Amino acid sequence: MATLPPFPGTSGRRDWRAAFDAIGKLMANGDDTTQVFRIMRALNVGNGPMNYARLLGTTQGGRLAYERTELAQRFSDPAFVAAFAPGTVGAAYRHFLESTGYSADGLVEVSRIEPSEDDITHPYAWFGRRVRDTHDIWHVLTGYKADESLGEAALVAFSYAQVGGLGWAFIGGAAALKSLKVTKGTLFAKAVWEGYRHGRKAKWISGEDYEQLLHEPLDAARARLNIATPTAYLTAQRELGAELASYLSTQRAAA
Repeated sequence: MATLPPFPGTSGRRDWRAAFDAIGKLMANGDDTTQVFRIMRALNVGNGPMNYARLLGTTQGGRLAYERTELAQRFSDPAFVAAFAPGTVGAAYRHFLESTGYSADGLVEVSRIEPSEDDITHPYAWFGRRVRDTHDIWHVLTGYKADESLGEAALVAFSYAQVGGLGWAFIGGAAALKSLKVTKGTLFAKAVWEGYRHGRKAKWISGEDYEQLLHEPLDAARARLNIATPTAYLTAQRELGAELASYLSTQRAAA
């Protein structure tokens, strides 16, 4: 794999003080999504060059990098989202947006609350936006729910296995450790560990052409990408119930 230079203007040092401040706030309120992006920026040092180099090494990565499609713009186009046939990844993504009320634009806005190099015109920044903008599609592909702590923690672990970055591991590990005390058992933690293992086994999803992937039948896409059924997650979800599966969510607790 090629070795690329670091992100221009970066120190190459992790900001552990900012990371611990953010993780404390996130563990107190899992709905405070801003803290996720603070942690990513504090700890994912060197992640951009590594993943961009990996993309360039894939069969279609050079074309994707050359085209530099901004996926948030595509996914925010109602006509684009409405065009997918039933049973496809795109149709499942459309249902996800409708059922959760989430949007690609909303994720972008949350990520911009903290100043970041993600918005600059640079290949690494473009790849970072690509990972951010496909997060909800990963929810669809993996089957991890987005509106519960358990599903988010499992997907965070899956993401760490896929794209690296210590920030992902920091969040998933903190959520799993806290769950041992809150849930009085290991079901939550086992689901998070399963997410990591499944991410290791799956094909590298960041190298996919998402505009093509969205047209694939969902089950066929999961099989092709080697995304396994999350049995430990489904067991934990069922046995913990909605309240403990979302123990970090103040909104769920209030409801």
